Amino acid sequence: MRRAVIVGAGIAGLATALRLGRDGWHTLVVERAPARRSSGYLVNLLGSGYAAAERLGLLPALRAHELGLFTTVLVHADGRPKFTVPRAIAEATLGARTITVFRGALEATLYEAVCDRTEIRFGTTVTGIDQDPDRVRVALSDGSTEEADLLVGADGVHSATRAEVFGTGFRVDLPYVVGAFPLAGSVAGVPESSATTFIGPGRTAALVNLGPHGSSAFFTYRCADPAAEVERGPVDALGAAFGDLGGGVPEALRHLGKDPSGAYFDAVSQIVLPRWSSGRVVLLGDAAWCVTLFAGHGAALALAGADQLGAALQRHDDIPAALIEWENALRPEAVKRQALARRGMLQYAPPSRFHIRMNDLAIRAITLPGIRGLVRRGIERANR
Repeated sequence: MRRAVIVGAGIAGLATALRLGRDGWHTLVVERAPARRSSGYLVNLLGSGYAAAERLGLLPALRAHELGLFTTVLVHADGRPKFTVPRAIAEATLGARTITVFRGALEATLYEAVCDRTEIRFGTTVTGIDQDPDRVRVALSDGSTEEADLLVGADGVHSATRAEVFGTGFRVDLPYVVGAFPLAGSVAGVPESSATTFIGPGRTAALVNLGPHGSSAFFTYRCADPAAEVERGPVDALGAAFGDLGGGVPEALRHLGKDPSGAYFDAVSQIVLPRWSSGRVVLLGDAAWCVTLFAGHGAALALAGADQLGAALQRHDDIPAALIEWENALRPEAVKRQALARRGMLQYAPPSRFHIRMNDLAIRAITLPGIRGLVRRGIERANR
């Protein structure tokens, strides 16, 4: 039986453990955090990500957490509506093979699918990695040393596995920060089954109201020193950046101030590596290619990457050769998503009021039947 050590119990790591476990591998997942984590932002699974969720058998369980699509209202800074994008627009553009869930629900579904098939050690880190042509030896912070056929670094954009094996200097920091967190109950000023979105120069604030257990807030803004903003923490940083807004934003910020523990708050970075594997060590997900939240495809790529990695390893007894084949097939999509994310920054954090007006015109155009069809076909081509 082939053995794999997987670093990281997020979407990429758990999906890899699930796929390899079903293929007959013995898997061990190690996770730095002391327990499972959850975060409150939405993820869309479409294209290759939806297909991977289907192959991994996740869709029936995910349906129980499905949030569905919703109406979006673009608003002014004081919360007054500008115009509405009906739910039907999202349905027409995204197509039937799409599912929207909270990231925490996706991670929970993966955990439940794999927890009986793999050993998961929380509060454990990798302290040393050594490999030869036949094995990789992984020293762990609990004092043990694991020998395996494969080491998978799925430990996120700040990957310690990447730093240990590939060195540093591959993270491209962008001048933005992102914050997202769940909201308890409905959101004042935001009708149920809808979202309000304010887009101003250099910043976006979005509130989603999907009922008592399905509400969340998303914020992003441009800044000169993202690391300093992250050091301030989400309560102070987001309060300073968005405290002047009206609508449901003040309530969302008050909620964050009461309990910031469930918030995701980080600088925006991409990972640009010339190669995702070295011998019997491979990086996957944000550790290898982080596309950022601006791409809207990170979770889908993590699932697709894990599923396709398992398929490549099934086809090859030679693990390094399988890793190269896998990367050659997946890299074009990751590169494309990174490029789309860089362009998407002009939508989430437009540099000027002129860009905002152009974005508004583009969004309004999507509501036209003929344009809507063109957008849908463009999305379908992008997700093939």
